Amino acid sequence: MSSRGRRLLCEAAERTDDPFDFDPETVPLADEDVLSRLEPSVREWWVGQFGRYVGGNGGFFTPPQREAVPLIDDSENALICAPTGSGKTLASFTAIINDLFRRDRELADGLDNSVYCLYVSPLKSLANDIHRNLTQPLEGIADRMDERGEEVTIRHAIRHGDTSSADRQKMLETTPHILNTTPETLAILLNSPKFKEKLRTVEYVVVDEIHSLADNKRGTHLSVSLERLENLCDASPTRIGCSATVEPLTTMAEFLVGRNPDGTARDYELVDTRFVRDFDLQLECPTDDLIDTPRGVVQERFYDRLDELIRSHTNTLVFTNTRSGAERVLHNLRENYDGYDETNSGCHHGSLSKDRRQEIERELKEGNLDVVTTSTSLELGIDMPHIDLVVQVGSPKSVASLLQRVGRAGHRLGQTVEGRVVALDRDELVECAVMLKKAEEGFVDRVFVPENAQDVAAQHVYGMAINGVRREAEVRQTLRRAYPYRDFSDAEWERLMAYLTADYEGLEEKNVYAKVWRDTNDPPDGEHHYEEFDVGERLVGKRGRMARVIYMTNIGTIPDSFTCDVVTRSGDEWVGQLDENYLDTLDAGDVFVLGGDHFEYRYRRGSKVYVDRTSKRPTVPSWFSERLPLSYDLGREITAFQGELLDRLADGGPPGVRTWLREFPLDENSVRAVTRMFDEQVRYAGPESVATDSRLVIEEQLDREEYQRRFYVHSNYGRQFNDGLSRLLAHHCAQRSNANVQVAVADNGFSISMPLNRKVDLEAVLRDVDPAAVGADLRAALDGTDLLKRYFRINATRSLMILKRYKGYEKSAAQQQVSSEMLLSFAQDLDSFAVMAETYREILEDKLNVAAIADVLRAVESGDVDVVTHDVETPTPRAFGLATLMASDVVLAEDESRVLQEFHARVMDEIGDEETVPVDD
Repeated sequence: MSSRGRRLLCEAAERTDDPFDFDPETVPLADEDVLSRLEPSVREWWVGQFGRYVGGNGGFFTPPQREAVPLIDDSENALICAPTGSGKTLASFTAIINDLFRRDRELADGLDNSVYCLYVSPLKSLANDIHRNLTQPLEGIADRMDERGEEVTIRHAIRHGDTSSADRQKMLETTPHILNTTPETLAILLNSPKFKEKLRTVEYVVVDEIHSLADNKRGTHLSVSLERLENLCDASPTRIGCSATVEPLTTMAEFLVGRNPDGTARDYELVDTRFVRDFDLQLECPTDDLIDTPRGVVQERFYDRLDELIRSHTNTLVFTNTRSGAERVLHNLRENYDGYDETNSGCHHGSLSKDRRQEIERELKEGNLDVVTTSTSLELGIDMPHIDLVVQVGSPKSVASLLQRVGRAGHRLGQTVEGRVVALDRDELVECAVMLKKAEEGFVDRVFVPENAQDVAAQHVYGMAINGVRREAEVRQTLRRAYPYRDFSDAEWERLMAYLTADYEGLEEKNVYAKVWRDTNDPPDGEHHYEEFDVGERLVGKRGRMARVIYMTNIGTIPDSFTCDVVTRSGDEWVGQLDENYLDTLDAGDVFVLGGDHFEYRYRRGSKVYVDRTSKRPTVPSWFSERLPLSYDLGREITAFQGELLDRLADGGPPGVRTWLREFPLDENSVRAVTRMFDEQVRYAGPESVATDSRLVIEEQLDREEYQRRFYVHSNYGRQFNDGLSRLLAHHCAQRSNANVQVAVADNGFSISMPLNRKVDLEAVLRDVDPAAVGADLRAALDGTDLLKRYFRINATRSLMILKRYKGYEKSAAQQQVSSEMLLSFAQDLDSFAVMAETYREILEDKLNVAAIADVLRAVESGDVDVVTHDVETPTPRAFGLATLMASDVVLAEDESRVLQEFHARVMDEIGDEETVPVDD
């Protein structure tokens, strides 16, 4: 260690109340450069707070902090990518706090009464948590400066939708130097006549949990807000992004920093410390036979093991894939096991009240709860330092989500992240086996950023026009500097402006009015003459006296949702309610379960769903709309895994497969269950019945009992891909057979059903689809669907075509839906209408993964991917999940188990009980 390093260490150590039990002269210190950048009082506070971690970090800073602090101190844009609990958020603030303390001390009048650092969080709760966590260093450093006779105060505050008007007014008078906010509130602040002036001094922008924003329109909205902030600020702010493990890093960084006016990405540095934590991950299964082991036995073993894990750890967090699942797990623990009650266990999800969620969060932070069950609401954000185990029930559907969730455990660098994934379903067993192996290997699923969204663009162009008359070129350039709009074309701009200026005959008769005007700057006697611009320069300005009020009360991207009343067509009998998201999965003729009864979906009008009672089997499970979809990238890895497993099975039989699988982080039950499933699959239908990265598989079954022709398509590319491909094929099948075609979709494939007397060659249909026409074909398939109607309403509301709030009146989501259905046919008839175009774009690109479908179909066309069809008497083992999808309701759990056992018995009758015997070469 250099003499300077020893001096820094000794000086800091002398001032702390918690002296270190090591010799500063002999301990190697990796942080001399970082420490030397800090103000004495900041350095003293840091060493006093974190000196005890020297042994684990090789110094006073964690790896992301060691790399990030100098970058931020040098005003470099930086993306800090590190696992949960590695100190990345504090890394982003340390250099900022240091700079603000130094300047407040050095400036004669201190810091201005304005904002210097903007912290943007996707969650209000995360903003609250960061606010609490900032209080400690700011007060601690201020105390040390006070000891030196230096009075310095750095103010910080939260501003989001729950902030009272009184508190907002106080911020104008006494403005925080560090402002914590959300993407939606930032957009409002940029149009606030008074407060936006307080943002001119912003020099730092921290975007936390950026990975959770980039793949949705909240992130798109934020990216344009940051460019508008760039226009407003006296100097370009330094941008710092904090992300959990994500891929690709360059995309995430460019999303953060945006573009230069010439279209090139702004400069940035990557702090890539994604794999600095040690993980102890394992997949567990209660049995090696998930079919013939009685369901009650499987459940009992699962809860016994869960109870054992909870009791052997301090605080356990249990993730499930649905909110109802989180409630059910907690209920069963309290009901059947001693020691669980309201004082030491809880449940946390988005349907609970804010007060209840905050109470659970406080108890978690303090370490008072032995176990908390949740769905997705605790994936992000708040620091929970006492959790030492995460249990994931079922597949989290992506490696990124797995790492984010298990990273909640061991929330300190140097502590091992302990996670257990429990699979209770054979298809998820395969998913999880691949997922955990890929996590060990450092694989991460890609983030896909929505591009060129017209609805978000409409909001921001309107907002910029409200702030004052602008050059059209400047408005357009601001939009295109945001990463999602970097390729926004001339045609797309003209489509947007045609909508915003209401340049469509009959549009204003539908009460959809122009929001902006665009004109060349008139000569002095003209209506649109502005002295600050040259005559003839193209300008944009706002239309309407209430423009600012409309904008401030209607912007945002999170859609409202509602529940639909379900009534019978005969008798108009009310039978229950459905979440509108569930209707995305329903087509006329689909059967679902509600209140234990079966109903056939016919149609929806506004917020009413019309059904017929039926005795038919359900085709869509009630939990369908709740679960996250399998990531496309992980799906591709699963198909590659299946191909390798087939090779291992051919070479070494089941023993060879088991030996190979023991290299994965699986327990023995999981190893044997996976091996048995593929062995039985191959013995029953041959190796070509398994989908791989070079093969799609179709099974055709004639169900004479139900008088149905069923196709089971094995395409393990995730539910979004399968939702799109199944709609595409069903559309063509319906045209060829002139029959009602039903679809059921899962992550590992889908089923298509039609009457037995209608014959369609599905393989030929798939091969005949032109990859270049996939988008057009899917648009045709969407016509008249509830999916199209719902997304049109969402985009019409986001585009301010339908106003949620106007003159004190608020339209509910159900009322918005009624309004949108009155506008939909009109919008469909307009040429190149922005809201309609965005509706199709969002469904095709963001929801149905049209690009991936086209890629796979091109691979089929070129011969790189084969398509194989098998005629089967009963579904193969890999199709059991698809064949029983309709029985996967909680109320039908025993039915599902019975059907699985029946399928399995038929397979075993055909192949016998002996495993495959390897053939010598």
